[in-house]
Formats: sequence, C-alpha cells, structure tokens
Amino acid sequence: MNILLDSLLKFWYIWLAIIVFYSLKTIKSSTTIKGYLGEWSVSLLLSRLDKTKYRVINNIMLQVGRNTTQIDHVVVSNYGIFIIETKNYKGIISGNEFDDNWLQEIKKYRNPVYNPLKQNYGHVQSMKEILIEFSDANYVPIVVFTKKSDLNINAKIDVIHTFQLLKTIEQYNIETLTDSCKDQIFVFLTAFNIDSRNNRIAHINAIKQNLSNPKPKSNNNHICPKCGGKLIFKNGRRFIGCCNYPLCTYTLKPKGKDGFLKLLQTKESS
Repeated sequence: MNILLDSLLKFWYIWLAIIVFYSLKTIKSSTTIKGYLGEWSVSLLLSRLDKTKYRVINNIMLQVGRNTTQIDHVVVSNYGIFIIETKNYKGIISGNEFDDNWLQEIKKYRNPVYNPLKQNYGHVQSMKEILIEFSDANYVPIVVFTKKSDLNINAKIDVIHTFQLLKTIEQYNIETLTDSCKDQIFVFLTAFNIDSRNNRIAHINAIKQNLSNPKPKSNNNHICPKCGGKLIFKNGRRFIGCCNYPLCTYTLKPKGKDGFLKLLQTKESS
C-alpha cells in the first residue's frame, strides 16, 4: 500500500495529465471549449512577435455605440492593425469571400457555418469607428483555422492555418505608423477594453493627469502641447487634433487659405 501511495505521489504530474486528457476528451464536443483552445494556441504564437514592433491584445471587447464587439486578437504594429478571427473547426471548409455561409464537411456530414470573413469585416468596421481619429492606420483582417481543417477558400483576404500566422503578419513590412502613434493606439484600445476595467481606469487617469499638468508649449507641430501625444492631420476635416482624443480635445485649426496650405505642408513633412 505504501509503495502504491509513493508511486502516486512521485508521478503525480502523469496522473494529472491523464485526468486532463480524458476530461478534455469528454467535453471535446463543446464549441466553447474548442474555441478557447484555438484562441489560446494563437495567443501563444502572437507572443513570439517582436515586442518592439508589435503590441498584442487578446480577447478584446469594445463598446461601439449601443453595441459591443468581441475580437479574438488585435495586433497593433508599425505596419498596420491586424484584426484576427480564430476558428477551431475540423473537416473540409469550403466557400467564397462574399458567401453568407461556408460549408463544413466531416465524412458524410455537411454543415453550413457562418462566413468568418463577414464576421471579421464587422470587427474591422467597428475598429475604424472607434479609432476614427487615427486616419493614418491601415487594417489587415486575417482569419485563422487550426490545423485540423482542410481549407478550400476562394478569397483575397488572408484565410490561413495557425502555422502560417507569423509569416503572414511579417509579410506586411511597410511602416505606416510611428512608434508613438502605435503606442497611443494600443493604450487607447486597452483603456476601453470592457474586459479590463482596472487597466482602463489606470490608463484614463494617466492621460487625465497629463492633461491636468500642461506641458510647456512645444515648437514641434507634431506634438500636442496639452498631453504630449502625437498630433494627427484630420483628413477631410481640415484641422489637426491629438492622438488621445476623446480624452484630449486639443485641436489646431487653420486660418484662411494660407493656414490650410501650411497644414498640408505639416502633413507631408510628418
């Protein structure tokens, strides 16, 4: 009896692994559990990105008007904002970019599944609405399937397997955002993530503290004199405003035709 007990204690991790394995096997039909496992594997992959160029937010939920939108992964980088939707399906997945539904085939079973490209398109539109002040940002939607699926998809947008994700992201190598603006967008999204209220309060308070302690007026036309954020040219609105909007409402408006031309020169030189 003592020998058996000693064996159980000595190899406790093996027994734990067996219990976890059979527990997952028992609940493998659960869509929610499979979804979490798929998102977790993608989160691990994204953690390998160069942290000086990429800022990752997993499982973000944002308020857009009266509605909320939940996004599996957002990567804010110097090369754009990647909106990533994860699907942990198995079988053959077939469809076209603009179909309402795709087809999932598992042996003799054929099931319609909602087109994740349309789902991700909604995420991109919500993100654009939230980040309306960041006019220089470009958005890259990606749909990622785990290796259990066989993809037969006709689309221009990236629909890939998890093992292709890092290579797909890194193929976008033209810088469109400065380090400062990239960090401002990351702070903005993290602050307004419904799932991290403590972080939201901390970030908002930090920006408010900067606003309550005005910095000396800067001679740099690209730096906000109120909070130190980057000033962005508002395309179509003909004025310059702060990256930290709506927390910081500083604006620089042109006076007459000469003022507008000066703003255009500021934009070209930034």
